[in-house]
Amino acid sequence: MSGASKAALATAAAAFLIVLPVALVGIAVLAVSSSLGVAFSGCSGGPGAGGQQASDREWTGEQMTNAQTITGIVEQRQLPQRAAVLALSTAIVESDLVNVHHGDRDSLGLFQQRPSQGWGSAEQVTNPVYATNTFLDHLVELDDWYEMPPGVAQQTVQASAFPDRYAPQEAPASELMNRFWRGPDNPPPTNGAEPAAVCGDPGGASTPLDPQKLPPGYRLPAEPTRRAAVQYALAQLGKPYVFGAKGPDAFDCSGLMQAAWAHAGVPISAGTTSQVHDGRAVAALGQIAPGDLVFIPGSLGSPSNPRHVGMYAGHGLIVNAYDESTGVVLEQLDAWEPQVVAIRRVAEPRGANA
Repeated sequence: MSGASKAALATAAAAFLIVLPVALVGIAVLAVSSSLGVAFSGCSGGPGAGGQQASDREWTGEQMTNAQTITGIVEQRQLPQRAAVLALSTAIVESDLVNVHHGDRDSLGLFQQRPSQGWGSAEQVTNPVYATNTFLDHLVELDDWYEMPPGVAQQTVQASAFPDRYAPQEAPASELMNRFWRGPDNPPPTNGAEPAAVCGDPGGASTPLDPQKLPPGYRLPAEPTRRAAVQYALAQLGKPYVFGAKGPDAFDCSGLMQAAWAHAGVPISAGTTSQVHDGRAVAALGQIAPGDLVFIPGSLGSPSNPRHVGMYAGHGLIVNAYDESTGVVLEQLDAWEPQVVAIRRVAEPRGANA
């Protein structure tokens, strides 16, 4: 073999030794990714992520996220799957499951709800959680909504100029719902009423009572909106607890929160399972402010599904509608602290005296 041939053979062998490990690594990566179901092109399911196929069409990550939000809220409210299908089909027609910030006249959001027609502020109706709860609030007020023919319940809520568009979207809505529904179907409502999900049950909270009155030196918050909400809640001290009551003579836990914030001009959802998604989360007790909603499991709830709520009144105090034997009382925040699973701020402070 000539010197040139030997040199060429050595070069080829070296190249093979370099390429072979790289190829083996590539094969190994493919094998691992295949066995784990990993797609290196990105994940799907979040806003802006890759699309997913359902009901003969491709849905974007944003659309799938919104479908999951709607389905989850229906399930949290213990409504049947039919409610999720109605909500999803409505959002498909109105916005194609995209949280749009434009529409006909002042229509906005997933359900194209109009602030001028009393659906909430522009900020609220473009919040998918608020918008979904508001649609459901209107839906469950309809007699026999559960048994209405396809498209009828949606049209009754929405009053659309195109009433025939809802029924054809119930099939894809049902398929999307099935992607995200986690448990068994809930039973149909009785006489069109929503299942009771307002407070845990007449057992109320599971924390020890502290029957104190407002301590000396207590001052209401200076910020006007918070002040109005807290002042209203404190004015109800001593009133009876009645399951499902929203005032003015009696309250349950979430009914007191809803009435207090309505008095301050801030609409919030009905029921603990919806209120726990209102506003924005407060990360820690050290950041709590007067007016914030504070959630604990209660006697029928769990950390992931709290069923009792109170309002932080400042000065280390919680005002809440406790149970049928106790009514609306004050408790120490310290007594709640070990059980607090969520804090929600439903209104941001205004001005420098927040």
